[in-house]
Amino acid sequence: MLLGQVQLEIVSDRTFWLDGGAHFGLVPRLLWEKVIAPDDLNRVPMALNCLLIESQGKRILIDTGVGDKLSVKRREILNLERQKGLVESLKEKGVEPKEVDVVINTHLHADHCGGNTRMEAGRAIPTFPQADYWVQEEEWEAAQHPNERTRAAYLPENYDPLQERGNLRLIKGDTPVTSEVRCIVTPGHTRYHQSVVVESGGKMALYLGDLAPWAVNIERLAWVPAADVEPLVNIETKRRIREWALEEEVLLIFEHDPHIKTGYLRRVGKEFRVEAVEV
Repeated sequence: MLLGQVQLEIVSDRTFWLDGGAHFGLVPRLLWEKVIAPDDLNRVPMALNCLLIESQGKRILIDTGVGDKLSVKRREILNLERQKGLVESLKEKGVEPKEVDVVINTHLHADHCGGNTRMEAGRAIPTFPQADYWVQEEEWEAAQHPNERTRAAYLPENYDPLQERGNLRLIKGDTPVTSEVRCIVTPGHTRYHQSVVVESGGKMALYLGDLAPWAVNIERLAWVPAADVEPLVNIETKRRIREWALEEEVLLIFEHDPHIKTGYLRRVGKEFRVEAVEV
């Protein structure tokens, strides 16, 4: 779609499956299964909706999915449903990996940056060789020094080669990419998680990342995934973003929602609902 002068296209790394309890956290299954029915293993589908932005002569890619470096065992655990991954999705849009100028990682969990690198001759190298990869500096530090809870989500092969090859750009706080695109810190899922705002021609869009992976996560503030390291902070960040999105008519872009990729927030009585739109 065209947002003002900015071209937006969702490019998919397809779908994996996650334990429903992991996604919905403390919300009882009796409630969340009314939103989506799990499979026989209590799993729910998680889309991998990355976003390609064309702004002021730059091709900007937000997040890179799980990538192609997964072991057979890991693919089976994730029940990864994919015939074509992110690179193939980009090529279908006429974009080769070398033509991407900027990659923005909302954070460095493996399902958001696994496609940062690919294997060549037994070594991980940048998938997008000409791109600068933008990561919050403090998120980088968290990935370099994981704890017992976060260690499984941070895989060095997804980001260390970027530093080794000179493709890494560490940023601090809210940072413009172009005059139409900017990163904003949205803490909660991780302490320095970032989302991406697009603003052009009087219109606005927000790529939420894991601040609200599904529409229901922003409709209902207390629906916080178990993986959020600061759940109470996540709730307050979503509260602030929700009011802003409602007031400014912001197009919301959901990274993991299997049914609603994009939509506008509406207030229905005392409740909030995302009205899905096609892009």
